[in-house]
Amino acid sequence: MAAKALSFDVGDYVVYPKHGVGRVIELQRQEIAGMQLELYVLRFEKERMTLRVPTNKAESVGMRKLSSDKTLREALETLTGKPRVKRTMWSRRAQEYEAKINSGDLVSIAEVVRDLFRADDQPEQSYSERQIFEGATSRLARELAAMEQVDEPTAQEKILEILRKAAAIHNKDKAPV
Repeated sequence: MAAKALSFDVGDYVVYPKHGVGRVIELQRQEIAGMQLELYVLRFEKERMTLRVPTNKAESVGMRKLSSDKTLREALETLTGKPRVKRTMWSRRAQEYEAKINSGDLVSIAEVVRDLFRADDQPEQSYSERQIFEGATSRLARELAAMEQVDEPTAQEKILEILRKAAAIHNKDKAPV
């Protein structure tokens, strides 16, 4: 067997693509189906969920350390871009958004947040758009909060502030002269 490429220590924050930011709370050894397994025990506070991931499967499920500062800057820069709204059916767009969120890639999550953000002067979002927007924003905010060592509401406010400033700039471009 190959040597462990990924290794996380107790106390490390990690990103599990389907659930977002969690913390390694312990390393366990368990016998399952007659085999000895080493497991990472992850705790996701927001969902009040504990997840056990075999150490040899961590990489294949996409578990990773928090993003680098460069990736975080790139994600925050993505938020300032012009929203891209595709004219495809909502069900298809919703699937694409969910796939981006569940990829665990910070920049892809930022794209979803940017594309679904509505400023106060813009038309109302549908319920499902708002649900996906809030899920993506929360996922982005949790990683930002863990990296900047702030709480999630503070990180979320920072994201919304970036989005509001960007929307003001982009809406000014559309205003009739």
